[in-house]
Amino acid sequence: MGRISILFFIVIYFIQGNLLSQELPPINVFYALDYGAENQNWEISQADNNFIYVANNKGLLEYNGSSWQLYVTPNETIMRSVKAYENKVYTGFYMGFGFWEKNDFGVLEFTSIVKDKNIQMIEDEQIWSIVEIDGWMLFKSLQRIYMYNLTSKSIKIIHTENEINSLSKVDDVIYFHEDKKGLYKIEKGVPKLVSNHPIVKNNFIVDVFKKDNKLLFLTQEKGFFYLKDGKVEQWETSSDNLLIGKTVYSFKLLKDKSFAIGTISNGLINLKNNGELNYQINQGSGLSNNTVLSVFEDRENNIWLGLDNGIDCINNTSPFKIYNKKSDFLGTIYASIVYDNNIYLGTNQGLFHREVNSNESFKFIEDTQGQVWSLKEIDNTLFCAHDSGTFIIKNNKAKNISNSQGTWDMIKTANNTIIQGCYDGLYVLKKENSVWTLRQKIKGFNNSSKYIVQVDENRIFVNHAYKGLYKLTLDKDFKEVVNLEVEKTLSKGIRSSIVKYQDKILYANKNGVYRYLDNVNSFVIDSLYSKLFSKDSYIAGELVQNTSNNKLWVFSKDHIKYLSPGKLSNKPEINKISISETISKAAPGYENIIQINNEVYLIGTSDGYIQVDLKMLEDTLGFNVHINKINSFVTDESSKLLNLSKEVVLNSKNNNIEFFYSVPNYNKMLSTKYQYHLEGFNKGWSIPSESNSILFKNLSYGSYTLKVKGIIGDRLSNNEASFSFKIERPWYLSNTSLTFYAFLFLLAFYLVHILSKRHYKIQREELLDKAKKESELKELESSQQIIKLNNDKLRSDIDSKNRELATSTMNSIKKNDFLNTIKTELINGGEKNISKVVQIIDKNLNNTDDWKMFQEAFNNADKNFLKKVKDKHPSLTPNDLRLCAYLRLNLSSKEIAPLLNISPRSVEVKRYRLRKKMELPHDSNLTNYILEI
Repeated sequence: MGRISILFFIVIYFIQGNLLSQELPPINVFYALDYGAENQNWEISQADNNFIYVANNKGLLEYNGSSWQLYVTPNETIMRSVKAYENKVYTGFYMGFGFWEKNDFGVLEFTSIVKDKNIQMIEDEQIWSIVEIDGWMLFKSLQRIYMYNLTSKSIKIIHTENEINSLSKVDDVIYFHEDKKGLYKIEKGVPKLVSNHPIVKNNFIVDVFKKDNKLLFLTQEKGFFYLKDGKVEQWETSSDNLLIGKTVYSFKLLKDKSFAIGTISNGLINLKNNGELNYQINQGSGLSNNTVLSVFEDRENNIWLGLDNGIDCINNTSPFKIYNKKSDFLGTIYASIVYDNNIYLGTNQGLFHREVNSNESFKFIEDTQGQVWSLKEIDNTLFCAHDSGTFIIKNNKAKNISNSQGTWDMIKTANNTIIQGCYDGLYVLKKENSVWTLRQKIKGFNNSSKYIVQVDENRIFVNHAYKGLYKLTLDKDFKEVVNLEVEKTLSKGIRSSIVKYQDKILYANKNGVYRYLDNVNSFVIDSLYSKLFSKDSYIAGELVQNTSNNKLWVFSKDHIKYLSPGKLSNKPEINKISISETISKAAPGYENIIQINNEVYLIGTSDGYIQVDLKMLEDTLGFNVHINKINSFVTDESSKLLNLSKEVVLNSKNNNIEFFYSVPNYNKMLSTKYQYHLEGFNKGWSIPSESNSILFKNLSYGSYTLKVKGIIGDRLSNNEASFSFKIERPWYLSNTSLTFYAFLFLLAFYLVHILSKRHYKIQREELLDKAKKESELKELESSQQIIKLNNDKLRSDIDSKNRELATSTMNSIKKNDFLNTIKTELINGGEKNISKVVQIIDKNLNNTDDWKMFQEAFNNADKNFLKKVKDKHPSLTPNDLRLCAYLRLNLSSKEIAPLLNISPRSVEVKRYRLRKKMELPHDSNLTNYILEI
């Protein structure tokens, strides 16, 4: 180690050995930049709605739990005093005093009592304190006490010769201390001397109160004194060295009978009722300034301090205590343990310790500088897993027993055997002759081993954030890994962990808690343990257990949950401790908590630690949410405040509305969240948010009601603050406009009806005219088509007649030629040529040509008849068809015989055969059948 490092730790050790260690209540610190005024703050008071009011150099400060509002002093001077009473806030300042009252818009307005009563104040007079008693408000300056009757508005004035140092209310009696004269009380509006003892006359009395039925007063520099039966005695306490010789400026007797003393340069001193020191807070331990100008206790027992530079709120009765002394160099706490009546804290700077019930500072253990990862007690021996290896801590001295790389954690496996997880794998520590030594590294596994759990004699689990969960089977001597598997049922993830809790092996990540089932060699999600985690506020899957009481702890962004055995059943119970997200917490994945005593626990953080007493944890007292201010504005135009006392009707242009609301919660450890529901706009409640305002843009016309509720921890506000408003219709949607629109619509409808009627009339006439023309055109076309068809028919008939004429002519010629031939043969041959003439006649009796001509003529007269007959009776011959044609002409057998050049008897035979081919019934008439085809 270099000289600088050695010197550094010597300085740390020296500082810590000489400064007292204190766990102090949480402190809310407000600087001038936070509240938007000047540094100095004087008196503090609280109104009935729990809002805090502070007299500041620039004016009156109002704090609603979420935001500060400054009201500048009417004459722009320093405001020295404030007293909230009923619905008014009384203030005093240079050459003036009066009261503030909220108007309908939620803004304080000032009324000057001095002006109303035409009071002539002394030159350069200032009002330093205000006290209320029995319907009177008393305003104290250095020379006068103004008594203002709240009912009759009358004024009485008490004058003094010397300066008035203090004004106190004790058991409904007003006491004031006049410098160099003594202590007085006011009876029936008149001062009455109580004591002019030299100690009383010659010392500045800060405040007067009662203790043990005796009047007790606190001087500015000489401590406490009793006053009884005219005698003055000093009250000697163990804290006199803190008060005597110091300058006390302010004082408050608290509800628990302890004393809150504000000093000029030593911060706040809190004494128990017996005068012993409870705690002292100064700038080095959390206050924003050491000069305490005023002390005030609110309804929830918080102590408010008006400082020379800022405003602080101490959560005096909080179950939490915070250790974050800037003079102590602890660093981030990664591990903690109680061992041998000592608290040990392992940090990134090394290992520190102190006795459990001691107020001393933590002391550094030499040779442990560097990162401490974990602390374990095994076999009554304290082990420290360190970046430099493994240390045994004995008599607050450290001994390194392992020269391996850094150690994460360790578990006891068998008698006198420990397996430790290191940066590069697993190592075995062995105890021989009461001495722990490093035996060897386990072969076959070289991964970083932050979390290790033993399953049985030879099986262990090792969790790696990036590679997953390893299942290792070791040989019986723990020298080698004989089997290695990666658990496939679990998803690997950063900040996961594995622990053994009540013989259960639990693995936790952002998806929940999984329990190992040995019978199936697998992990399954556990619904009960998974309730410890919330995905919305998940930080790490670190499971921390207290072996002394079987509690299992889980840390998240805004709460701490712990599981403990059930009181009346075997089912574990889950408890929740709400804690603000702004409170410092441990490094993610290294959360640690230890039991100090009874129900007091120590929680390591990144800049110290927090103590919490579970017995003091109670539900937050009932609280209300308030709508403080509502702005309405047109885009890019200045806003205007809305009246909070009644339903508001807004112009349609003022449809951008911003609401401001708050819960007067001053607990540093608990954050406040809000939910809102704008009826008429939203369907349901919003997601809880820490924002104390909401802006609605371009709301349409209609009626709305905004409802707001507050949430502190898991508790809802007692009330739902609400505000109803209505946005008018725009001018173009007003009743007059709608009536006008209706008239226009009816007029337009009538005009459209008239125009449509006219249009359709013209259209109908045009259609009728067009239809008439089309009809005439179609009629003309039809007439032309008929004429064309008739012409075609006439031409066909002419062609047919021409063919018939030509045929007839040719037949006449042939007949003439035939007759000439017979004539010639008969002339030339005589009887010799008779036989030749007969042959010629027979030859010319072949009527084939006659038939063809007849067939053509017949088809022209009775189209397709022969085709129909043929289609119906395919077996018919041409001669059968010829007979059918003659029968179609309704010719008798006698008339048909010459045409066929056969006898009538042969015609009957043909008729018979035709009937048979047509398969006609016996009683069916052939001629009728053919005529019907």
